[in-house]
Amino acid sequence: MKDLLFSNWHVMRIFRLAFGIFLFAQAYNTHEWFFIAFGLFFFVQAIFNTGCGPKGCAVPRKK
Repeated sequence: MKDLLFSNWHVMRIFRLAFGIFLFAQAYNTHEWFFIAFGLFFFVQAIFNTGCGPKGCAVPRKK
C-alpha cells in the first residue's frame, strides 16, 4: 500500500489530485455540495493511480 501511494507520480496523477482538491474547495465555497462527488472521483483516481491508460478505457478483447 505504501508503494502504491508514494511511487509512480506523474503529471496526470498530480493534475487529478489538484483538480479533486479544487472541486472540494469550490463545493465548500459555493455550497454546491454535488461537486464533492466529482472531487471525490478525481481524488480517488489520483490516490490509487487508476483511470484510463494511453489506449483509452476500452475493455481488452480475448482472442
